[in-house]
Amino acid sequence: MEIKSPASPQSVSKREGTGSLPGRLYFINTLIFKMEIIQKYFIDFSEKQLKQFTALKDLYADWNSKINVISRKDMDNFYEHHVLHSLAIAAKFEFTKNMQVMDLGCGGGFPGIPLAIMFPETDFHLVDSINKKLKVVTEISAAIGLQNITTQHCRAEDIKNRKFDVVVSRAVAPLKDLWYWSKPLLQKRKDTMKGVPNGLICLKGGDLAKEISESGCKPMVWEIDKIFPRDFFTEKYLLYIPIR
Repeated sequence: MEIKSPASPQSVSKREGTGSLPGRLYFINTLIFKMEIIQKYFIDFSEKQLKQFTALKDLYADWNSKINVISRKDMDNFYEHHVLHSLAIAAKFEFTKNMQVMDLGCGGGFPGIPLAIMFPETDFHLVDSINKKLKVVTEISAAIGLQNITTQHCRAEDIKNRKFDVVVSRAVAPLKDLWYWSKPLLQKRKDTMKGVPNGLICLKGGDLAKEISESGCKPMVWEIDKIFPRDFFTEKYLLYIPIR
């Protein structure tokens, strides 16, 4: 998905055909206000997507009080540190209808849940070795009406008889390990389209020179603070290794 200019309330209401009813416009504007940091970089959301994104913070705050899936100090910056960070992938890549995407080590659902909201026609399979985190994923997905997410309690190397077009991951393991686990699960797509990935995409931070060297891979690398010019994204990177 391309980076967009900031959305206006009029652009959203026009898409949904909401007309000029004051109450409905107030409702839309309230959603946009809560989503301001996301709307600064992406527009053209449906009303359903706005509702889903807006609901995330309260749902995660509630579940985080029971099961610690997000650093509590991060909740004040939830949309920047977790949702927008996940959507760096959507800023560079487009996921198409019926694509099969695995989130390796999904934790509480990042980047998988934001991407599943962004691409409702793509199938996302979220995998983690800690079952209580998958419970959070399942409950939050159900609460916001996500129909394109499945989960599996296992390690990536235990997945058999299933292939994916893309594996995504956020700060789970060294690149060498991510590629080792991902490569057997990736299928080469016959149809190739510009901007549509086919390989491993991961979000990482810090000095990656040694990690990339040790992986034996030659990933494409983007600085996220060039995509979203915010201090939080300094020394955070988006990496892509296409399957050959």
